Amino acid sequence: MEVVKKINKSQACGMCCIKVKELGVSFGDERVLENINMHIHCGTMTAIIGKNGGGKSTLVRALLGEVKHTGNIEYRNTGDGNLRQLRIGYVPQKLNIDKTTPMSVYDLFASFCFKVPILIKTKKVTDKIKKALSVFEAEELIDKKIGNLSGGQLQRVLLSIAVYDNPKLLILDEPVSGVDNSGIQLFYDKMQYLRDNYDMAILIVSHDLDFVYKYADKVLLLDNTILADGGPKDVFSTKAFDDMFGGFKLDTDDLENANAKKRHISKPEEPFDASYKGGSHE
Repeated sequence: MEVVKKINKSQACGMCCIKVKELGVSFGDERVLENINMHIHCGTMTAIIGKNGGGKSTLVRALLGEVKHTGNIEYRNTGDGNLRQLRIGYVPQKLNIDKTTPMSVYDLFASFCFKVPILIKTKKVTDKIKKALSVFEAEELIDKKIGNLSGGQLQRVLLSIAVYDNPKLLILDEPVSGVDNSGIQLFYDKMQYLRDNYDMAILIVSHDLDFVYKYADKVLLLDNTILADGGPKDVFSTKAFDDMFGGFKLDTDDLENANAKKRHISKPEEPFDASYKGGSHE
């Protein structure tokens, strides 16, 4: 298995980016998004914040091509001088699954990532799936029925699937909703590791303002249009932010430690491997 080269955040190649120009979305006569301009580089984490109904999830759906929009969205990878669509990993805010479904985690993973019949369970595929699930400490869930998973367990499985093929852009829509505190901390740690050690752009929709302030490189304040953008400190200092989240007080506990983590990339004894080549590679 080819190992993807880990890249220090400060040394991100800068050749992969997502550029959005004058994006707008309407549903009938209702204008949901307008004049959206954004530029996301590889090796960075961009957070979208805003009130409910402000268009955050609609923006994600537009980026994924699920809703019609005006304006332009470019996925640029200039490593070879050509413009082409980037590989995208995506974890939705909610996934409605029938509690009685007989599908297991193995079945779900195999159906998304491998060109093999899921009824034929092989050791090779099982080992690959276990390794992929271990990224989010979910390998013990491989034989569990999807309908029996807790919210946090399901999110860990979906995150493992999303990063399996080493996407250049990872989109996460409220990924820790329904996740317990230990799962949330695990998620934060993994997102920081992915951002800091791999040439991956992460776009996250989040209501967790403490997390956004501590870990995001760039913040977009959205309410049908972008009201403010820039570094967390700059956006959180704007009148637009105060008008929307008046009374918000940053949890300063461990803030210095979090800032130190931004500046320092830890190197675990066992290197994280995000180079799982599923799908067309199987």
